[in-house]
Amino acid sequence: MSIMNKQSNLNLVIVTGASGAGRTTALDSLEDLGYEAIDNIPLSLLPLLLSGKQINHPLALGIDARNRDFSNQNLLDVLRTINSDINFRCNLLYLQCSDEVLLRRYSETRRRHPMAPKQGVVIGIQREKKLLESLSNNADTLIDTSNMTPHDLKFQIKKLYEHNLIKKPLSISINSFSYKRSVPTTADMVIDCRFLKNPHWNEGLKELTGQHKLVQEYIKTDEKFDVFINKITELVYFLVPAYEAEGKSYFTLSFGCTGGRHRSVFITELIAEGLAKKNIQVSKRHLELEQMKRKV
Repeated sequence: MSIMNKQSNLNLVIVTGASGAGRTTALDSLEDLGYEAIDNIPLSLLPLLLSGKQINHPLALGIDARNRDFSNQNLLDVLRTINSDINFRCNLLYLQCSDEVLLRRYSETRRRHPMAPKQGVVIGIQREKKLLESLSNNADTLIDTSNMTPHDLKFQIKKLYEHNLIKKPLSISINSFSYKRSVPTTADMVIDCRFLKNPHWNEGLKELTGQHKLVQEYIKTDEKFDVFINKITELVYFLVPAYEAEGKSYFTLSFGCTGGRHRSVFITELIAEGLAKKNIQVSKRHLELEQMKRKV
């Protein structure tokens, strides 16, 4: 294996271990942190990946014992070559799990073990354990997931690897929508604005939207408006650092009203503007207004 392309201290995490121990969860967690995650990459393709176009972001590679060119020695040779290049910072992450827990996980999902699809899970677990033994002994990081939930593993991955990255702020998306079209399935939190005064019943405002000043001033006359905005703003400002600490990458907040044209649009505009003024990364969409534009 030869790596000629000069990278700039590229962070590379190679994830392997027992089938059922959490490799997919670990890769998903690294991807959430900002790594480019590639699963089941054949070892023979690894030199092409690392010697190709300049890579400016960290990589997380899942190596599966089922790969056609997999062997402990092949993987160790690859790691030895990578580690000899000062432009790479490589970490072998090995996930292990007790036989009893692996057996339970396979029983719960009713999956066949990839190392013994016809002979049973027990044989598959033992066969893979023997195959991977030398890798576990050479791992830079070893995590036993026997007593971990997926959430626990995600937290552990974040704790171990987040320091290698430039921390990205939580991305917030704020949407307005119409309850007539149902609640957006992508929303993390939904807030109903239908208790506020409805401009729809005012003939001079009916055809306008919540982006118009006349509509906004009308909604502000509701005696519940100021209290509502203060409480929502306080809640959002509380949640942003809490979600960032949790490791959440994005948060979608949806405001709904009957038609999705007036109250929810104005509240979305107001909250998004407040966040932007505090230099919080935020984007906004008005789902009902977008539907209206498509029809024109």
